[in-house]
Amino acid sequence: MSKAGNSALVANEQRTDPLPERPAGLTHRLRSAVASLPRLLTDAAVVAFALYTVLYHAAFLFALRPSATFLIWLVCCVVLGALRLALAFRRARVAPGPERDAVQEGATAEQATTAEQGATGWGRARRWWWVTLAAAVLAAVTAGLDGPMPWGVPAVLGLVASAVAVLLTRRAWLVGPEAAYRGTSAGQAVYALVLSVLVAVSSLFMARNSRDDVFYVGKSVWVAERDLVPVRDFLFTEGVAPGLTTQPPISSIEVFAGSLGRILGIHGAAATWYVLLPVLAVLAVLALWRLVHRWAPRRPVLAFTVAIAYLYLVVGDDAALGTFHLPRLYEGKGMFVSAVVPLMWVYLTDWFESRSRAKLFLIGALSVVATGLSSTSAIILPILVGAAALAMLLVGRWRDALLAAAVALTYPVGAVVVARLLLGSVSSAGGETQFFDAEGTYRRTLLVGVLGIIGGLALWCGPMVIRRRTPQLLAASAALTMSVLFVPGVLELLGAVSGVSAVLWRVPWILALPGLIGILCTVQVPPLRRLASGVIAAVLVGSFAFFGVPMWSTGSFVEVRPYPIWKLPQQRQKLVFWMEGLDRPSGLLLAPTTLMRISPIISSRLRVVMPRDGYLVEYDPNSDFVKDRLTLGAFADGTRDVPLPEVAAAVQRLDVTTICVYSGNRKARSAAVELGFEEFARHKAPGAMRCFRHTG
Repeated sequence: MSKAGNSALVANEQRTDPLPERPAGLTHRLRSAVASLPRLLTDAAVVAFALYTVLYHAAFLFALRPSATFLIWLVCCVVLGALRLALAFRRARVAPGPERDAVQEGATAEQATTAEQGATGWGRARRWWWVTLAAAVLAAVTAGLDGPMPWGVPAVLGLVASAVAVLLTRRAWLVGPEAAYRGTSAGQAVYALVLSVLVAVSSLFMARNSRDDVFYVGKSVWVAERDLVPVRDFLFTEGVAPGLTTQPPISSIEVFAGSLGRILGIHGAAATWYVLLPVLAVLAVLALWRLVHRWAPRRPVLAFTVAIAYLYLVVGDDAALGTFHLPRLYEGKGMFVSAVVPLMWVYLTDWFESRSRAKLFLIGALSVVATGLSSTSAIILPILVGAAALAMLLVGRWRDALLAAAVALTYPVGAVVVARLLLGSVSSAGGETQFFDAEGTYRRTLLVGVLGIIGGLALWCGPMVIRRRTPQLLAASAALTMSVLFVPGVLELLGAVSGVSAVLWRVPWILALPGLIGILCTVQVPPLRRLASGVIAAVLVGSFAFFGVPMWSTGSFVEVRPYPIWKLPQQRQKLVFWMEGLDRPSGLLLAPTTLMRISPIISSRLRVVMPRDGYLVEYDPNSDFVKDRLTLGAFADGTRDVPLPEVAAAVQRLDVTTICVYSGNRKARSAAVELGFEEFARHKAPGAMRCFRHTG
């Protein structure tokens, strides 16, 4: 070989060899520690809550009280934390230099992208990418338009675009080297941490009451006050009636919040909203940051900022992803879609690229976390993991696909199977209370109009923007999976097979859509480069602000106060606390339904006639159990004239001893006296009320 050839070879080796070890100065160590904080915090939280969920499920075998389980968990966390620190200290003494990222950070983002595109055959497949782009844009536009066009048009276009994208990304994965990935810098980590703290602080001042809070937060309050896990019904009866079949006692997050309140000696709702929610907000934001940073080809900070703006500015609709973020993180399903989904994509990406046993362990731990957050995970997680497994199978990594699927699905699916064997199947009424077909599912979650078009662009154009090779292949596979589900008839078939049609509208959760929307602004326009990203980001945020409903708007059903508040309508909260403090006889309380709906959140001992009418669907509609509650609810609300004999019979059967109605409901006030009740308390306006108690 010539001297020139030898020189070229040496130069090439110098470019590809690892960077030489350098003495780790204090500044460098500090910067490395700060840069790793988002990863350390989220990974530690995943392991910790997975451990709690396992202990919570094991506690059923030993009849442990929730407080005892919580204390055991605390001890285990301290021991594991000490072992982890000892191991890190030992490694630091052995390794002379600082710990390096999985991938060296030699090239700039632009250089890495240029080399990557050339190596993966991007130029050779350019014509097909243009075809894919055209089909994807048409699919997004037609899907987002709420007009007379048949849903089959965007469904077919999206399916074609995603199928071609999968084939192209598969080819690129097979012929190209691993994509360059720059580790998180200290400055980027500080930005993500500061933004996560600001989001957490903002959570304290906004309240969006959800109808489901009576179950989720009410369960936490029950645990905090009684130190028992309610396996049977705790809303209508005190463990007499069977529990809701749609809510088996699998999830552990509500018991965790209640145990936290009991250990701290504070109200269960206060522990949920003042202690747990800010922590969850920090973790959810950092999870989103990790996904955006892992998948964005460039400018992750800008993409992350756009994603956060989307979550804050697009909230109004009841199924918008912003609604399930900050306003509902304390509900396990909110944390599932906001944190578990993006983190699962991060862990699957790491496993796909490194085949590290540590990454496989984190996938398993995160699946346990998903089980502890919501039973929805048993439906959504298999679809997500199935999409990732499909990507691995397409490139011949069948062993990795099987391992990832087995580790990710064993615990959540197993937990549901065991629960169903012990408690019975989901009632048909509970599992089929509502259903949204493909068109309804898209427009319910991805929305309509400009916002729906942006969501469609993130879905079908995302694989053309995301970092090449593994992230690109995973995103393309997820888009293909979602496109198949959007084909008319597929969701109907899935609902018929699973028997849980009511929750299938949540299948778009597999997309980690806020992150994909943020990454849209990183598309590279050669003549403009950085300027183009800034312009696209500004257009996106402007669209969110103009066409969306922000989180702090009354259109999002949110109250904003200059001080920390419970996530309840503030006036109703005051009235329920007032009723709870009255000298009432034992028995059930009848009040307007809007007040009874939040009563179990105030106190587990404030027993009311009807905490929520929607849950009655799981019981026999022809039974007195259901009819009496509906009758008395209408009576207390004054929405219809109820014959006095019907009211009297229902009051006697349910053992109603206290009736509180608004002062303006004169018919109910007069009827209460005729039923043998006497007035014993009044509340002045606003919310003027009168309360009556039984004299017998």
